[in-house]
Amino acid sequence: MSIKRYGTPTKPGALPFSKAAGADGWLFVSGQVPRDADGEIVTGNITVQARVTLENLKKVLESAGYSLEDVVRVNVFLDDPRDFAGFNKVYAQFFTAEHAPARVCVQAMMMSDLRVEVDCVAYKKD
Repeated sequence: MSIKRYGTPTKPGALPFSKAAGADGWLFVSGQVPRDADGEIVTGNITVQARVTLENLKKVLESAGYSLEDVVRVNVFLDDPRDFAGFNKVYAQFFTAEHAPARVCVQAMMMSDLRVEVDCVAYKKD
């Protein structure tokens, strides 16, 4: 078994971690947050931040050759649990009922202006 790593950040202070690591068909995606291409936090309400976060998650999956349909587990961390309904509206645009992964959603104290963080585990037969 070999472990493959994807998207190791180059920004100082971000190391050591990979955006994703995979082995034997499994892919473990690190927590994604609402950051733009320059690494800046995208501010806004939960729907704005959820969309950017889930787009970032999708990009990491695709960079490793996976898709949202390969996701088997999602962990959602919300700064404010009252944001769940707004988050879920956006989430439903990314994960359909047909390919709905198992999901956990918990409240977490977030850094700075983050309202949401999402990680996942995906599987695809080699």
